Amino acid sequence: MQTKAAHSESGTKTMPSEVRGPLTIFDRFATATATLTSKAGFFVFCVLLVLLWAPTFLVLPSIDTWQLVINTATTIVTFLLVALLQNTQSRSDEAIQQKLNAIADALADCMGELSTEYPELDRHRQELADAVGLETRESS
Repeated sequence: MQTKAAHSESGTKTMPSEVRGPLTIFDRFATATATLTSKAGFFVFCVLLVLLWAPTFLVLPSIDTWQLVINTATTIVTFLLVALLQNTQSRSDEAIQQKLNAIADALADCMGELSTEYPELDRHRQELADAVGLETRESS
């Protein structure tokens, strides 16, 4: 049926139950990082780091050096976290899309079965199939 899940790079349809294989080391690291940074403890750590940094203006030779320390540290951490979190978000979006496509496929199958009893469902089933198919063509 046309409404099955999104096409993979090879053009075959992928259903959630067909996804197999372990995550790569980078994927596991990105997931662990996303989990860690989403906890309150990470936020508290960041606040403590800023509180420890604030009084260093008494030790550092100039205000420019003082600001450069925190600006550099936060920029590096932000840059790395964005890359890691984007990996996690992309995998999550793909998994959600596969699940939505599976639901649409099941709904279209159900509508097809019931269309003999309720003829108007056949038109709605075709609209659903066209909508899911259009989404697949636009996202590839």
